[in-house]
Amino acid sequence: MENTTTDYNDSKKVTYHEQTDIQNILKLREVLKTLPDFCRDYFRAMDSVTTTKTRISYAYDIRIFFQFILDENPAFKDFTMKDFTVDVLDQFSAVDIEEYMEYLKVYKNGDKTETNGERGIKRKLSALRSFYAYYFKREMIHTNPAVLVDVPKIHEKSIIRLDTDEVALLLDYIEHCGDSLTGQKRVYYEKTKERDLALVTLLLGTGIRVSECVGLDVEDVDFKNNGVKVMRKGGNEMVVYFGREVEKALKKYLEVREGITPMAGHEHALFYSTQRRRIGVQAVENLVKKYAREITTTKKITPHKLRSTYGTALYQETGDIYLVADVLGHRDVNTTKKHYAAMDDARRRKAATAVLLREELDSGQ
Repeated sequence: MENTTTDYNDSKKVTYHEQTDIQNILKLREVLKTLPDFCRDYFRAMDSVTTTKTRISYAYDIRIFFQFILDENPAFKDFTMKDFTVDVLDQFSAVDIEEYMEYLKVYKNGDKTETNGERGIKRKLSALRSFYAYYFKREMIHTNPAVLVDVPKIHEKSIIRLDTDEVALLLDYIEHCGDSLTGQKRVYYEKTKERDLALVTLLLGTGIRVSECVGLDVEDVDFKNNGVKVMRKGGNEMVVYFGREVEKALKKYLEVREGITPMAGHEHALFYSTQRRRIGVQAVENLVKKYAREITTTKKITPHKLRSTYGTALYQETGDIYLVADVLGHRDVNTTKKHYAAMDDARRRKAATAVLLREELDSGQ
């Protein structure tokens, strides 16, 4: 009898996010080959509760910890990374981990000098805490010094965002800057103009992350409801809605897109690079910086700053911090409060006159 079973692995469309996960898994396997063998258990346990991107970040962070031991601890001067066994974790105290945090501020990585600010050090301590907790919980080690070390305090920076007039200037510039260009620059601009305008308008009009933007397929755009289906951090799908300006920019770009013959495997991508492949995060970051520096020299504008611009505008328009958190895809509303609610000076000023303590006395009394 003829076998009519369908091989779904061949026929099923692999999404951008699935492809990214596959690449990350392969990259993680390569990083794990450079770590002590016992680390594999930890990363296997993390598999179901973290993203592939998080696991790679943690793998690099844990490797830095072991490199610190090899570089700075005379007791291990004859060791290699592969010589470490799990019991080595019991040989360190909280003071050793505090020394590691100091080391992270500036250290050598081959010929490169690496530096970490408050956020970088905090993330690496979080990775180490999680690492220690796994082995301590399973009684494979007897001590957990990482939990005794204070997490660095993060000094919040003011949010950099575009003002309303700067948003208009940015979009106008993308739309008309070709008027002053000649030759190859003009040709390149005309080729990418509608794509760039649609990209920047979408980022400004929805607040989606740059990774969510480049991951969009053309099928994810729904003009009936004016929404785009995005894959949020953690793997949850969500429809984010957009207004008329975004709709107009996307439709104009899609007309141009119809004339592009994509490279094999990139047929579904919404936004194409000039090489007719799915555009990457770095390319979007570069084009945003290129246009934004013509509008403002005092603000370093990135795609994430366009997200902040949207979040700020939405909060100031609605005053609904829960709506802002939901639309931006923040799992914890406190993240949103920290970034947006604290800066609304105009709303706070109203509090000064909002509550009347006593009726004003009659002017005749």
